[in-house]
Amino acid sequence: MVDRRSLLKGAAACLMAPVVVRSAERRPSFLFIMADDMGWADIGCYGRDDVSTPHLDALARDGMKFDHGYSNSPVCSPTRVALITGRYQYRLRVGLEEPVGTQAVGLEPGVETLPLQLKRAGYQTSLVGKWHLGMQDRHSPLRHGYDRFWGIRGGGVDYFTHDIRRTSTGEAATESIRDLWDGDVPVEAVGYLTDLLGDRAAQEIMRMSSDPRPFLLSLHFTAPHWPWEGPGDEALARRIANAMHFDGGTIATYRAMIESLDQNVGHVLAALRASGRADDTIVVFTSDNGGERFAKNWPFNGMKSEVLEGGIRTPLLVRWPGRVPRGTVTDQPAITMDWMPTFLEAAGVPREQWPPTDGMSLLPTLLESRTFERDLYWRYKANDQAAMRRGKWKYLRISGREYLFDIVADPQERGDLKSHHPELFATLKADWERWNATMLPYPAESASWNNKTLRTLVDRY
Repeated sequence: MVDRRSLLKGAAACLMAPVVVRSAERRPSFLFIMADDMGWADIGCYGRDDVSTPHLDALARDGMKFDHGYSNSPVCSPTRVALITGRYQYRLRVGLEEPVGTQAVGLEPGVETLPLQLKRAGYQTSLVGKWHLGMQDRHSPLRHGYDRFWGIRGGGVDYFTHDIRRTSTGEAATESIRDLWDGDVPVEAVGYLTDLLGDRAAQEIMRMSSDPRPFLLSLHFTAPHWPWEGPGDEALARRIANAMHFDGGTIATYRAMIESLDQNVGHVLAALRASGRADDTIVVFTSDNGGERFAKNWPFNGMKSEVLEGGIRTPLLVRWPGRVPRGTVTDQPAITMDWMPTFLEAAGVPREQWPPTDGMSLLPTLLESRTFERDLYWRYKANDQAAMRRGKWKYLRISGREYLFDIVADPQERGDLKSHHPELFATLKADWERWNATMLPYPAESASWNNKTLRTLVDRY
């Protein structure tokens, strides 16, 4: 019988032997596409049958589909901290804001980031879409390794007016904040935001492809994040006084938003093909967290702002023509912060040059279908939430109640097994506590928890 320690030693040995990207090949470019608040089963290849998502479904057919893809957080900006740093977001002050919602807090200059590392390695770098890691110029994407940025700095805007309108009366907007940027210059544009981001990303691909250097294009859509407005809802959007209308939207609108997102993914992939760089580009599609109230998270319970599976399990598709086997499905658990080491290894950056990372390179899984055992951890301040996954087991704490689930046999997290496996439960709980002691504590003063608007958002979701 093989014990867990032997399994871990074998997995570690496997991971220590890197997958070599042959020097005779061109270094790959990277197209990283992130949806916003998309549920695990919101696209056809994951089970949604009332929307048409042919372009995303084609990514699954042409590459690898992860059935155990996770976000680092059940809300957006902490996950984005983990993505850009390759670390648990709780190691940085900005990662403790759940979500970032103040002018004062953001990703500070000097932090090692994925685009900065790739830029040093000779890559072109560009971000199109949502940033949400700070509103001030000092927190700008251009100060963190991106050569170019076009999109929004904040957490969300109206899809047509590209602003956030807030009001307490519901009669007229009392505050309107424009949030559309070209670099560090505020700009105005006409059109549906998902289309604008798709068009800009396609243009960026064509521009960067005229340069022989490889590139990183981060395309962070805001769809299907609120306000729930489809491509044909401009007249309705201009009548909405409060863009944070959590009682708005319909299932039909949400479907239209997903289909618009899929069409724009198709538009960007068509530009990649036209550029001649498709065969040399790793394409990743995922979401920053689980879905909100219109999302399909089945078979999971929970949603955005919860560390139940519905709040942290996300779609994850990867295509690399000729390298990642077509039509494959993996059970390998993966998490947002893994993309830093994955991309650095694929780019041939020597490991001794990597910054510290909590993520693990997924190249062994992508190229050779290797799987490995690992521990994953989460926490979320609202309702005192904590979670840990090891193999098929998940430790969960919400509002003072603790559970142990076999997450493979019971993905809905219904059958609490802690009384059946008391020693395992105690071990996982103690291991979570040891991990948590190495992370930053939540600050006594935090914009996320003192801001009335954000508090309302968290209470609602």
